[in-house]
Amino acid sequence: MTPQADAFRALHVRGMPLLIPNPWDLGSAKLLAWLGFKALATTSSGFAMTLGRLDGQVSRDEAVEHARAVVSAVDIPVSADLENCFADDPAGVAHTVGRARGAGLAGCSIEDWSGSRLYSLEEAADRVRAAVEAADGELVLTARAENHLHGRDDLADTIARLQAYQEAGADVLYAPGPTDIGQIRALVAAVDRPVNVLARAGGPAVAELAAAGVARISVGGSFAFAAMGALVEAARELKQQGSYGYAARAQEGVAAIRAAFGA
Repeated sequence: MTPQADAFRALHVRGMPLLIPNPWDLGSAKLLAWLGFKALATTSSGFAMTLGRLDGQVSRDEAVEHARAVVSAVDIPVSADLENCFADDPAGVAHTVGRARGAGLAGCSIEDWSGSRLYSLEEAADRVRAAVEAADGELVLTARAENHLHGRDDLADTIARLQAYQEAGADVLYAPGPTDIGQIRALVAAVDRPVNVLARAGGPAVAELAAAGVARISVGGSFAFAAMGALVEAARELKQQGSYGYAARAQEGVAAIRAAFGA
């Protein structure tokens, strides 16, 4: 395990969730590190947005090079959102994880959604196993059960998937989607590995997730799209009202950027 991966792994403690925001470019990564977060994770949807694309439209090469750039911009552990590792077959998964190791990452994730279908439980577990073998202890591997995001709101299926990924050797388990605290407690209780939860509108607050035993909380692309929402709001004000009320927020941003980038 590399020093950054060791440090990243140590941050995963049940009941003391690591708040891991998701930068979408180098500036947001440096700013979030300056704000005191202890680790970062890339976001596939946020990065795709910077390229004028939708989630799922970034290539393996682009994702890995983006992750490498984020790693070089900060001195805290970085994990990469690698979607389904850009491959259906275990060999392709292993190749992607090998590339992630070469990028200096502390961790990476693998999804069980291909872009058009959920992999079967057996197929998905084989893919996680290939990722674990390729990581060879040098990355903290997060295995994701995507069923809730893709039309299969089945907690039993989610638990079966996370348990299979645990058995395959994943370091962290993640099922984005559920916001019911009872379901989240059930997920945490069903496995022995740290569980990541996606922060979503209407979901439990950090303190409630901590009490449920969650070990990590991420935001996905929401910070990136919150920034774009602020851009839309400012642009509409200028275009429709001819006023500059957004200037106060802009000055706050300028002050933060000067402090973060000048350090």
